[in-house]
Amino acid sequence: MVAFGKKLKQVQVQEWQGYYINYKLMKKKVKQYVEQIDASEENRDSVLKDFSRVMDKQIEKTVLFLLEQQGHLASRLSVLGMQHDGIIQEPDAARISELQESYRDVGRDLLKLLYFVELNAIGIRKILKKFDKRFGYKFTNYYVKTRADHPYSQLRQVFKHVGISAVVGTLSRNLADLQDHQESYVSIYDHPALPLPDPIIESIKAAVDRLGYSTDILQYLAKCSLIVTEESETPSDDDNDARYHFMSLLLNLASTFLYMVNTYIIVPTADDYSLSLGAAATVCGAVIGSMAVAQVFSSVYFSSWSNKSYMRPLIFSSIVLFIGNTLYALAYDCNSIYVLLIGRLFCGLGSARAVNRRYISDCVPTIIRMKASASFVSASALGMACGPAIACLLQTNFKIFKITFNQNTLPGWIMALAWLLYLLCLWLMFEEPYHYEKVNLVPQETNNRLAVILDNGSISQPLLSSSMAAKQQDIDDEDEDEDQDIDISEEASEESHKPVTSITSAYKLLTPSVKVQLLIYFMLKYAMEVLLAESSVITTYYFIWSTSNVAIFLACLGVTVLPVTAVVGGYLSNIFEERQVLLASEIMVFLGIVFSFHLIIPYTVPQYVCSALLTFVAAEVLEGVNLSLLSRVMSSRLSKGTFNSGLLSTEAGTLARVVADGTITLAGYWGMNKLLNATLLPSLLICLSSIVATCFTYNSLY
Repeated sequence: MVAFGKKLKQVQVQEWQGYYINYKLMKKKVKQYVEQIDASEENRDSVLKDFSRVMDKQIEKTVLFLLEQQGHLASRLSVLGMQHDGIIQEPDAARISELQESYRDVGRDLLKLLYFVELNAIGIRKILKKFDKRFGYKFTNYYVKTRADHPYSQLRQVFKHVGISAVVGTLSRNLADLQDHQESYVSIYDHPALPLPDPIIESIKAAVDRLGYSTDILQYLAKCSLIVTEESETPSDDDNDARYHFMSLLLNLASTFLYMVNTYIIVPTADDYSLSLGAAATVCGAVIGSMAVAQVFSSVYFSSWSNKSYMRPLIFSSIVLFIGNTLYALAYDCNSIYVLLIGRLFCGLGSARAVNRRYISDCVPTIIRMKASASFVSASALGMACGPAIACLLQTNFKIFKITFNQNTLPGWIMALAWLLYLLCLWLMFEEPYHYEKVNLVPQETNNRLAVILDNGSISQPLLSSSMAAKQQDIDDEDEDEDQDIDISEEASEESHKPVTSITSAYKLLTPSVKVQLLIYFMLKYAMEVLLAESSVITTYYFIWSTSNVAIFLACLGVTVLPVTAVVGGYLSNIFEERQVLLASEIMVFLGIVFSFHLIIPYTVPQYVCSALLTFVAAEVLEGVNLSLLSRVMSSRLSKGTFNSGLLSTEAGTLARVVADGTITLAGYWGMNKLLNATLLPSLLICLSSIVATCFTYNSLY
């Protein structure tokens, strides 16, 4: 793996070298400052100020050049605009084609400028990360806090592409106008999706999105799945295509959907089932949570198994889930709470979500992987809503050969039949993709992609020749030798970029930002599980709701998942920074929990429904933004292998469900009148802790 300093030098436009962040110089400065601090703690404040001054000068150099280039592009567009007006009034095919190519030339130069900004943004992030690692995780917080939101901030020019969007808009509008000059007028504002989008514009939009973390609903859903969606890590594109099978992908998504239905179909009736077997209603927490207990272990062995096969673990999962649901249904006639719990444990042991996620990451071609990842999230959300809805339809009671079929047992029988049919389809239609020997386990980082793009001949010659290039080259040459021994642990070894092989190694890669995001994920899953798992008990005690009422209520909550995600992915994340949405949604979850408490006044249906809706919707928003940020701050070594970021987040969420369901069962021994407050109090404290932790790492998420 080539160090970033060398890679930066390789992909730089030679004539612009004097305007890039001097990455090697900054690395030397970091080493010098750390030595100063080690010598005397009194130097700490002066080091912060001096390094800030150096960073400011480097960023100012880049930003002023960026503005100068934007001015050149705007001037060229202005000249082309005058030609454009004349051509539109007197259309001529040859002149139109010539003008289109002129616009594309501007687009190519703009694309080159965007890559210039992106390289500098990468360099700034790496330097800040490096200084935090050496200095004690304080400088980024100080620097971003004092620079990011200042009205004269130059940092925003680099990270938020201020002004570039206007140039992109002018190019897009004029090319769209020329594309449809013989028909009715087409506006990118009225019809943003053109029938024949120009490849240059599409490339520019992708670069702008990547630079500013702008997104649409499809990209947002894909990021929330924690599936690698940008670069394939297979040896060649042909391998991806050969491994892809559409029906197998559908069966993989069907497994995701059925498992979520299986998880939530019992929630409305778990308390009634427990009572019918002679246990307390609050034992429903143990019944629901036993599935999560087993999933803590099953996620690891399924993730490991998927290194060798996809079909065999899916078959095993279906068989185990068939057995588990059958035991769950038979527990009624056996009159045994233990059979009920064992049945749910089997269901948890059949959790193949790690395989579902891994299949999409490894076997789906890059061109459709984003859609497949979004479908993974959508299938999970749909299953969550359908589970309680199906339970609502199972209000019956009859016997066949002394086997009881009622609202308690039918969820088990229905899911057992569903998994049996799924197993049959899996056996007949699923194609096991071959498992190649992975020769390239290093994820393609942004700078690698830039090298390919800059070398493919599609970028035009630089606009401006810099007199500072020679001077910059001299500095780079002087720093070359010393740079070799700086930060060897982070960049020098190819081994350091391979997937981790143990949970201990994975934990060592968790930075404070990642740990906080995992804490947030734990918190939101805990709050949601408490809300959902105890809903039937709480509503029966306070409002005497029937099973149908509880099922309808839970189904309505589940239905909100996709609309809320669409609003966040298509609207909020393009207006506000993700860290802002993260903190705001945490506060909303906190308020939802506070409003849920039963204090002095009588507990009413409006209070419960409104507070539950606020908590659930805010947690949904929080989950999407949380996973999106987690995918960004997580180490690249956790993007693949058994102990990947998806597994770590799954384990954090599953552990939260286990603790939440255990809390419900334990709180039941204090009496039904104390159950609500006793289960909400831990949620409140964990939520408050996550808000405090977010504030401490807020600026590191910039």
